[in-house]
Amino acid sequence: MIIAGEASGDMHGAKLAQAIKNHSSNAFLFGVGGNAMHTEGVRLIVNAGTLSVVGITEVLSRLPTIYRAMTTVKNALSKRKPDLLILIDFPDFNFHVAAAAKNLGIPVLYYISPQIWAWRQNRVHKIKRLVDHMAVILPFEAAFYRKHHVPVTFVGHPLLDGNMPTPDRLPATTHMEKPVIGLIPGSREKEVTTLLPVMLQASKIIKRTQPTARFLVSCAESINSDLVSTIVSQYAPTLEIEIVSGSIGRVFKQSQMVVAASGTVTLEAALYGMPTVIVYKVSPLSYWIGKHLIKVKHIGIANLIAKKELQPELIQDDASPQAIAARVTGMINNPERLKKNKKELLGLRDLLGGTGASDRVAGIALDLIRRPVFRRST
Repeated sequence: MIIAGEASGDMHGAKLAQAIKNHSSNAFLFGVGGNAMHTEGVRLIVNAGTLSVVGITEVLSRLPTIYRAMTTVKNALSKRKPDLLILIDFPDFNFHVAAAAKNLGIPVLYYISPQIWAWRQNRVHKIKRLVDHMAVILPFEAAFYRKHHVPVTFVGHPLLDGNMPTPDRLPATTHMEKPVIGLIPGSREKEVTTLLPVMLQASKIIKRTQPTARFLVSCAESINSDLVSTIVSQYAPTLEIEIVSGSIGRVFKQSQMVVAASGTVTLEAALYGMPTVIVYKVSPLSYWIGKHLIKVKHIGIANLIAKKELQPELIQDDASPQAIAARVTGMINNPERLKKNKKELLGLRDLLGGTGASDRVAGIALDLIRRPVFRRST
């Protein structure tokens, strides 16, 4: 059983499913995911699109749906008794499933760690109790788990398994007479309805000083395209806007820089060498709680890896149209700074373990199945 509750987890779960089948062609895979996992042959018992939500207070309205999904998953665990449970991020849901699996004697592999190193670090004790092995994708995560005596392997980042362009195939940032700016409002409906209007308002301000600028709006597969079209239509008369559906790589290939919702996509942008302004907003209560719990200086993964702000972060009240526009125009008007930023972002590739993450995780998964007590030294 594989459980991925969000769009990025679905993408990584699909790559893992493909790798497992390459290792073991008769493997039967089922669980929670989206279109990508379904396409790779994972039989879905719950569609992840019904579960994805951001913010502490925002979860409350979805509790009945989440509870029904939890019941479905636990019943499937009990009836099918899979040889292995693989959990992909999505901690508040997956910790409950892990506990059920341990009670049934089913080994648990956790792939893509929850960000417990950033907040609520005491959850590491729960992971130590419930999880047989952690497969982590960021270099500093392995040290964190080893410190707490949790079996762990740094497998590298699965984004590097994609078709990352070489630096000479990336959009130029030194010629900005007609800048193309990508707007990436996220993969959840609440993110899109909150962030896309702000991004488009910022675009109107940018257009005043950059009259030749045009804008690409990314529409994730998990988002109803009608929602994006409706929001964009309110701004289209005064802006040159194109909606780009499907792979985010299409936006990266055409843009000189992007404005993006905080999440996996900002690291993907970094690995493309794409100058990025990170924006994010949640409910005031969610923000207040998070602000008092988060233990790290940055929310952008690229910034955490680099230990400095390679991608400017505008969070909550700071994510105003005026502030976003100021950041973007400041970067557009300084092409040498953009060129340096691109070089630093591309340098992150060397820190993320190279290609083959999905294949390494598949190997760990099959090893766990073969050996009920997985060796604890890696």
